[in-house]
Amino acid sequence: MKTKESNGILDAIREMYAATVKNDSPCGCASPVSNREMSALHGYTERELDSIPQEANLGLGCGNPLAYAGIKPGDTVLDLGSGAGMDAFIASPLVGESGLVIGVDMTPEMIERATLNAARNGYGNIDFRLGRIEELPVDDASVDLVTSNCVINLSTDKPQVFREAFRVLKPGGKLMVSDIALLTRLPEAVLESVESYVRCIAGAIMKDDYLDMIRQAGYRSLGKAPFRSKWR
Repeated sequence: MKTKESNGILDAIREMYAATVKNDSPCGCASPVSNREMSALHGYTERELDSIPQEANLGLGCGNPLAYAGIKPGDTVLDLGSGAGMDAFIASPLVGESGLVIGVDMTPEMIERATLNAARNGYGNIDFRLGRIEELPVDDASVDLVTSNCVINLSTDKPQVFREAFRVLKPGGKLMVSDIALLTRLPEAVLESVESYVRCIAGAIMKDDYLDMIRQAGYRSLGKAPFRSKWR
């Protein structure tokens, strides 16, 4: 994607997610269901939703990448596009005092809210960092698990996202992603719409292309179900 076009999309994404924080609603617009109901539809349990600061749940996401993550005490977990911190707060008690959860997001308003919630609620093992998921402010081979929830589709350089996630993973580390991918190609009118892009539509790519990007970044399958995802 051309740099000028890419920058325009990034600015639109920041603006939309800043509005989401301001209005406490998905994509900064009115929703017919509550943020909690939306998250339950995406696979979060009542126990998980009860365990986090309610201000962290903005009704975003398209699944629950933590459901299959197998987080262990002492793990270092990195959440790409951490938003207001919902998944980070769920992961925090799972990694325990000996572990660390890192959240990276490019929207200052999201980082501000997440950091404030962490401080108010005594989460001492979470570090929220402002940055782009294509240029992670994270050391090489320092992370046990990389997660992301409906964010990578928004990137204008998805192969670089997967390369960066691979860079920061320890040998044997895992990538668990919930995202939107396509089974049929979108019309040109949709692909050319910035509005469609920031609402997680035009940035989605074909399922097979998505999986190829993951493989080409260096990931290898060690189990029978390497890509646990719900494709739409």
